[in-house]
Amino acid sequence: MAQNNIHNLVTLIKRLEAATTRLEDIASSTIELPQAVPALTATVATPSSAASPTPQQTASAPSPVVPKQAPQEPLPESIEEFDAFIDHSVNKYVKASNKLGGLIAEQASKVLEGFKQQRRFLLISTKAKKPDVTGSEMVVYQELLKPINEALMAVGSIKESSRGSPVFSQLSAVAEGIMVLAWVTVDNKPFKHVEESLGSAQFFGNRVLKEHKDKDPDQVEWVQTFYQVFRDLAEYVKQYFPNGIPWNAHGQPAAEVAKNLDSAPTGSAAAPPPPPPPAAGGAPPPPPPGPPPVLQIKEQPASKPEGMGAVFSELNKGESVTKGLRKVDKSEMTHKNPSLRAGSTVGDSSARGKSPAPGKKPKPESMRVKKPPKKELDGNKWTIENFDKHPTPIEIEAEMSHSILISRCNQTTIIVKGKANAVTVENTQRLSLVIDSLVSTVDVVKSSNFALQVLGTLPTILLDQLDGAQVYLSKESTSTRIFSSKSASINVNVLSGPDDDYKEIPLPSQICSYYDEEKGDMVNEIVDHAG
Repeated sequence: MAQNNIHNLVTLIKRLEAATTRLEDIASSTIELPQAVPALTATVATPSSAASPTPQQTASAPSPVVPKQAPQEPLPESIEEFDAFIDHSVNKYVKASNKLGGLIAEQASKVLEGFKQQRRFLLISTKAKKPDVTGSEMVVYQELLKPINEALMAVGSIKESSRGSPVFSQLSAVAEGIMVLAWVTVDNKPFKHVEESLGSAQFFGNRVLKEHKDKDPDQVEWVQTFYQVFRDLAEYVKQYFPNGIPWNAHGQPAAEVAKNLDSAPTGSAAAPPPPPPPAAGGAPPPPPPGPPPVLQIKEQPASKPEGMGAVFSELNKGESVTKGLRKVDKSEMTHKNPSLRAGSTVGDSSARGKSPAPGKKPKPESMRVKKPPKKELDGNKWTIENFDKHPTPIEIEAEMSHSILISRCNQTTIIVKGKANAVTVENTQRLSLVIDSLVSTVDVVKSSNFALQVLGTLPTILLDQLDGAQVYLSKESTSTRIFSSKSASINVNVLSGPDDDYKEIPLPSQICSYYDEEKGDMVNEIVDHAG
């Protein structure tokens, strides 16, 4: 047993010596590798080559020069927050508008462009001195505001050119509220201008809400997203610009900053460097890609028209349309063959569809069921309705964001205290309305013996289908514009004379129209009656 183990050990030692000798022979020999395979020269190295490297191994290919990208200047915090406001609030409104499509989407794109131009204006203000608006730099200041003003005009022109559109109320809401972009020109508490612009937009926006409240949720969502733009912008302005835009007292001239900003590259990152050239002796570059595949489209034969299209297609053939007709023999004519008339039957007239019944006329006011009086504030909307011969005046405390709806109130006096947004009156008789001031308008529809007294300021009064009205204007509201249609017996009372007595002035209700050949148009003249 011991002799066998010794024999195995001796055999193992001999095999190890033979293997060692073979390895020494391989190490002492020189192996020349083909130059066409650089990977082999990099992975397999002989001892001689390690001791004395060849020039091909020591010479490395020059590394490509990578151009250094200029460090991007960090944006001010106010600009970053404004970008977040556009991404969150404005884009949400734009998406809701695109969902509705048409003119609403087109107008929303102009609104987005206006806010983008306002962002450019704010960025310039962080780097530039404030232009002297009273001197020679007035032109520079106007040029900075010109892109914003162009967006304002574009939004308004879409509304004016679409007066007959079914979405005119939506277009009007945006056109009234787009003046919010002018907050950058307000030096004292510009956030108040934002809130007032929201009030102007709500006059038409609330109409849309009332019309589509239970019919079209997309319209309701659109109005709410538009309102949210104003609310978020007001919070932003309160936080970063409570007293107007401060500009940069140590900055460059505004014209120079604007020029540099417009000439700066819009890309956020520089173009990537070109790929490095292949190393000497390296593998050849891959072949260029082949031509793009050719898309073969099988031409399908035009489908034959169906329905009325087929009828008109046959008629367009002209005389050839009658080629397929055959001549009718006299024996087949009912007016010449009495036997055919005897066998013919006339269809039952009762099978004819009944004509639609006329629509029901609305019940007169005297026959309608009287609903209980209602006076409530729902969000920003006051509703006052169904008051009849109320013994005492109805008073409400209104705010700038409140709109007021007065409906079916007879022989009642309503007093609105504070500055409200707008008032709408409909289907009333002998209603007396007293207001302090309004942001937009008083709209009166289908009423009689209406009386309005303005104690403060009021921009506009709209009167439609009125039978008798008395309007009393204060000295602050003498420039109020009054629009009347289908109305009669309307008198406006203004303060005049040294004693500030009311002077009654009737509004014209009769117009004479005739065609003028020289002008090529109709001429409308107010008829004056001299008593």
